[in-house]
Parts: sequence; structure tokens; C-alpha cells
Amino acid sequence: MRRQRFGALDALVSGETGPVCVLLHGFGAPGDDLAALAEELDATGWRFVFPAAPLELGGLYGDARAWWHLDLAQLERELASGPADRAAELPPGLADARATLVEALDAIATAMPGAPLVLGGFSQGAMLSLDVALHDPRPLAGLILLSGTLIAESEWNPRFASRAGLRVLQSHGRRDGLLPFGAAERLRDRMTAAGMDVRWLPFGGAHEIPPQVLAAMTEFLAATR
Repeated sequence: MRRQRFGALDALVSGETGPVCVLLHGFGAPGDDLAALAEELDATGWRFVFPAAPLELGGLYGDARAWWHLDLAQLERELASGPADRAAELPPGLADARATLVEALDAIATAMPGAPLVLGGFSQGAMLSLDVALHDPRPLAGLILLSGTLIAESEWNPRFASRAGLRVLQSHGRRDGLLPFGAAERLRDRMTAAGMDVRWLPFGGAHEIPPQVLAAMTEFLAATR
């Protein structure tokens, strides 16, 4: 595993040749949170890039980072009555996060020319991955959405059809206490109705990446050459 900078983002990179999988960590996680997946996935011949989000949370969060800030007091109030549907939310920092990631993806494409690209992430990283896929026209070999949710509905709805045919792996826990399972089902349905090729993987756990999801990711990447 080596460190490399792409645009404004520092990243951990594994592998020397082959297609590229860029995976974005979630809110409140350190930049290397998903880096262990490079070893846990049986994906020989792939290069993995794990960017660290640009925002440092600091304080009690230590080295935790975010793609955009959340109102933590509001989040705590909402969670007291169960996970909230966020479809109508358009996070103020989303556009800046998108621009930063697009710049990083351009730099990755320059450093690894011609390589097929799979983009994905966990939680907030999954939301940003989908947002970029819907706004940026670059070819994608696949999209991996782990425990994400539907946000920015007014912006996303008209754009889903632009990615018709794109292969998507979407997973979500039925007991997710942060992002509601029903909202993930709605996101699945929107993507499917727009012609995206969605493999839906519900599981019995919470806000996590369990072994069956790792196995599905391995299969997804193996079929995305």
C-alpha cells in the first residue's frame, strides 16, 4: 500500500496494473477506513484507491473526516425517533465535495490511463459516488453503493436515466439505525426504473459491510473487466 495525492485528496493505493476501483469512506471515519478491503476482497489484478475526505472533523473525533459536514445536534435528535428519510436534503457541501472528487478522478485517470473505473463507497461515500456518477459523464465500469441512501432527490431524479445500463451493486442492512432501509429500497427502485442494472443485496445487519457484501463485491469486480 502506498500513499499518493490526486488533485486535492490524499489516498492509499494498492496494486500496480489492471482496472481501478475507487472507494470512498463514510462520515466520521479516518481516511484509511476502507483500506483493509484491498486485502479482504479476492480481487487479484485490480488496483484500489482509497481517498481521504477533505474535511477534518477534529476535536473528539480525532482523525475522522467527512465529505461534507452534518448538523450533529440535529442528527442526534432525529435518531432518537429512528433514522430519517433524507431524500429532500441537498447538503450545502455536496457540490464542493463533487468538484473535489471529480478533480481527483481526473488525476487518477491521468496516472492510470485507459484503466476501467469502478467508483463506490460506504454511507456518505456511497452518496457522493452516486452524485458524481449522475453529474459527471466519464465512463464507469460499475458503481458500488454500500449502505447509502437517497438524497438530493430533485437533482438526482432527472439524471438517473443518463446512467441507463450502468452496473450497480447496492447493499443495505435491514436493521440500519442511521439510514433507513426503506429509503434504500426507494433508491434501488429509482435506479432500476431508469434502466440501471442494479444488483440489490439486503442483509440482516445494521450500518456495516458484512462478509456476504464482501463476497458480492468480489463477484461484482470479477465480472467488471
